[in-house]
Amino acid sequence: MQPIEKQKVQELLKQFVNQDLYIHLETTNGAYATHRDASFFNAGAFIRNAKIRYEIGTIAGDGPFRVGLKMDSGWVYGEGLTHFELDEKGRLLMAGLDHQGRLAIAFELSKTPFE
Repeated sequence: MQPIEKQKVQELLKQFVNQDLYIHLETTNGAYATHRDASFFNAGAFIRNAKIRYEIGTIAGDGPFRVGLKMDSGWVYGEGLTHFELDEKGRLLMAGLDHQGRLAIAFELSKTPFE
């Protein structure tokens, strides 16, 4: 993965508009925090291989970045994104890494289910 280049990611988001896609969206903070400090409040979210179709995809901010996908019935939104890659399978993989390089958010789009 490489640091997000806002214009490149925006162009990639446009390439996926109005297509049936699979999403992987995951946030985490507990895997790194609760084992060191039992009083730390752990929160996270996980969704994988849900089918979506969006009409508008937008990246915003100056870094870390926010990505929003406008669907017919609402929005999917993720923030804290720092890195991206279009992999060999044509999947748009975006991630947010903390200051120590640990995963805080994964936001991924694919035309085929994630394994």
